[in-house]
Amino acid sequence: MSLTSSSETSLIPAREGFFFPAEWHPHVATWLSWPHTEASWTNERQELMFPAYIDFIKAISDSEQVCINAHNDIVIQAAKLRLLAAGVNMDRITLLPHPTNDSWCRDHGPAFLINPTNKQRMIVNWGYNAWGGKYPPYDRDDLIPVEIAHYRGLDYVTPGIIMEGGSVEFNGAGTVLTSRACLLNQNRNSQLTQAQIEQYLCDFYGVQQVLWVEEGIVGDDTDGHIDDTVRFVNEDTVLAAYESNQNDDNYPFLQEIHQELKQMRLLNGKQLTIVELPMPDPVVSDGLRLPASYANFLITNKSVIVPTFRCHKDQPALDIIGQCFPGRQVIGIDSTDIVWGLGSFHCLSQQEPSV
Repeated sequence: MSLTSSSETSLIPAREGFFFPAEWHPHVATWLSWPHTEASWTNERQELMFPAYIDFIKAISDSEQVCINAHNDIVIQAAKLRLLAAGVNMDRITLLPHPTNDSWCRDHGPAFLINPTNKQRMIVNWGYNAWGGKYPPYDRDDLIPVEIAHYRGLDYVTPGIIMEGGSVEFNGAGTVLTSRACLLNQNRNSQLTQAQIEQYLCDFYGVQQVLWVEEGIVGDDTDGHIDDTVRFVNEDTVLAAYESNQNDDNYPFLQEIHQELKQMRLLNGKQLTIVELPMPDPVVSDGLRLPASYANFLITNKSVIVPTFRCHKDQPALDIIGQCFPGRQVIGIDSTDIVWGLGSFHCLSQQEPSV
């Protein structure tokens, strides 16, 4: 496989020794897609969310490169002005003229695979349909993985099915966690059975085990992405969102997830260690419950960037996450205006691992 040019391959990545590493694996960079339309935030809301978005970029850039898909030259110049005004180190920023429809790079961005044996990488070009066709157009977002493959000079493989980065969570040791509510939804891959989807996950993510929970949280328009509910912090430990208020709409869903997690066994037979992560108080805007969750954090080379919600549970949540990531700085950034777009820091980003 060439490291200097990019082409489509028909190889099955797992058979060649490629796999998707855990998020704590060292990064070359983190990828974002710069907000430029009213797809997720109205103009007024977009102005409100930009300070937190810039803080997010600044926090990532403290320990790694930030590569940003920027729709066109006008967007690139606008982004530069905002970043420079905030004092961001522009040596750590790469703005690329990659046209996009929306900003959720976790889901439309590339899945980078690594092969430690031959020191090579490749990209999986999953299909993207804006969470079941909810938010057209999404044609430009669907092209982003191939754009980045060409930019990086990496070969890519196209499985031909819909898959979103926020729907899968990896321990780096052969296991992926996901939800039936999302991956088995008829608006994604209605032609596939659960067993067939599991085979795609094994073949193209290089895992040997798929563990399923049932649901997601209230207000999540992705139909139940795992990155709002359960996150691996090491090979056998998960942070699991937990709701203590029995009257909260999320209570039964999160209780069910906890029961499912307790029944799971990893490839080595071990039970998961489950660390409870409180849910914030409900974040409601215009009568709509938003998908606010502390679990939607991003792990970078030196930090964990966590959404906060102007809530008394913010600091306890940061403390719990900090205990799970010794050696990394935990950075809380107010995500109240960002989550109005129905996602947060993990949804906005996709890490690029080193080999």
